[in-house]
Amino acid sequence: MKIAGVTIEGFAALAPMAGVADRAVREVSRAHGACYTVGEMTSAKGICQHSKKSAVLLEPDEARPYAVQLFGSEPESIREAARAAALLSPDIIDLNMGCPAPKITGGGAGSALLRNLPLAGEIARAAVEGAGGIPVTAKIRRGYDAGEDVAAEAARRLEAAGVAAITVHGRTRAQMYAPPVDLGCIARVKAAVSVPVIGNGDIFTAQDAARMFEETGCDLVMVGRGALGNPWLFAEINARMRGEPLPPRPALGERLKVMREEISLLLADKGERVGFREARKHVSWYMTGLRGAASLRRLCGEISSWEGIDAVCREAEAQNPPEG
Repeated sequence: MKIAGVTIEGFAALAPMAGVADRAVREVSRAHGACYTVGEMTSAKGICQHSKKSAVLLEPDEARPYAVQLFGSEPESIREAARAAALLSPDIIDLNMGCPAPKITGGGAGSALLRNLPLAGEIARAAVEGAGGIPVTAKIRRGYDAGEDVAAEAARRLEAAGVAAITVHGRTRAQMYAPPVDLGCIARVKAAVSVPVIGNGDIFTAQDAARMFEETGCDLVMVGRGALGNPWLFAEINARMRGEPLPPRPALGERLKVMREEISLLLADKGERVGFREARKHVSWYMTGLRGAASLRRLCGEISSWEGIDAVCREAEAQNPPEG
């Protein structure tokens, strides 16, 4: 798949989940087959006001292709933020028009822009102007309120404004992450525009990804919650789409090894004070599906050092001994 002049070789990208898909998660996902990653959403106003936090979030990853993601509700600040982002030479600049979080929508950004499609188009046009030739993409939802489906119309306006690809989460803001994703919504967007369309929502298995490709005609799938503590999902999707046998699921020892690698990356990026606090959720993700997962997650809440992580690993191994 090509986004303007940027080639993305593969089948599944990692979704830009704020506070979740940090640099450590992105790096581990890449190592296990994710073909494309997008940074955590960054406030356009924060960039314009020279916020240190925004500057850190704007820094691109080494693995390419890579996108930075901006959010905001004012065309001028988006234009300025896109200019600042372009100076760091990301492959793509993505616009968040889909986040359902009240702290984002309350300021008119994220999925709130789906209530004002003319403004969404102005913001997209401003970003394209500020990006100086770097492709601009956008991530949207089906709509804002529960019964809405404005995604196809939003996509047409965004394409007209110069957006080079569109990611669609097939739910409204009101639906958050339930009920099941509406694949028909993604298919309608694909039919409405000529730019590439990336499908997003409810991909927890390789079969989920195959179904999204088949029923929507999308050009790429984007995996969110399904990849947390499960980076092997990307290799499984790649195998499924190539018609190859799915690789075997990792044994517990391999799962814990990769989890430790992720924590090491997290600590290197954020330091021990912040890193060990955030490690609690990272370790918890890797406990999903294990016997004794509830008690293991309680232990995760006590992590403040490698000793705490070791304690979780010992308990996981005790409750999940090798079969035979």
